[in-house]
Amino acid sequence: MDTHGQYERQVVWTVVGTDIGPLLLAATRDGLVNVVFHATDAARDRALEGLAARLGTEPVEAPGSPLLSEAIRQVEAYFGGRRRDFDLPLDWSLISGFNREVLRELASGVPYGSVVGYGDLADRVGRPGAAQAVGMAMGANPLPVVVPCHRVVESGGGIGGFGGGVGTKRQLLALEGVLPEPLF
Repeated sequence: MDTHGQYERQVVWTVVGTDIGPLLLAATRDGLVNVVFHATDAARDRALEGLAARLGTEPVEAPGSPLLSEAIRQVEAYFGGRRRDFDLPLDWSLISGFNREVLRELASGVPYGSVVGYGDLADRVGRPGAAQAVGMAMGANPLPVVVPCHRVVESGGGIGGFGGGVGTKRQLLALEGVLPEPLF
């Protein structure tokens, strides 16, 4: 506890190697708070600085932390083809409003091996015509892979954009059987 009797916010993190490159996983007592693609030194450092600024505490590297152990296990099982759904407590404090509403609908309503259009997802949250805003919500997703923004595609059949890169999106969709495995 701090001097005011409040529990200090603790943020722990680790980097996990995956088929799509290193992922930074960060968690608080409330749950997984952030997943960051391509977590090499520079990207990792930027992400940790951003977390410190937004959450008001310095993240601590703690790969053995109980706050991370289940997330690590489930991420490894997902990439190993042994898990289709994530069942983790999530800390939604890095996202709010419309973006949070869209991401919660995505997490609960778009299962493994399926995709949804940006406009369809807008319709699901009662905002027809807000496809572009849904795209912005996907770009703001602090929990990619676990909250599967890779499953959101263009209505005309295009793959759409992706914060982790279109190649990474293709790999994730191939892992889930939506697309064929990339040749190279």
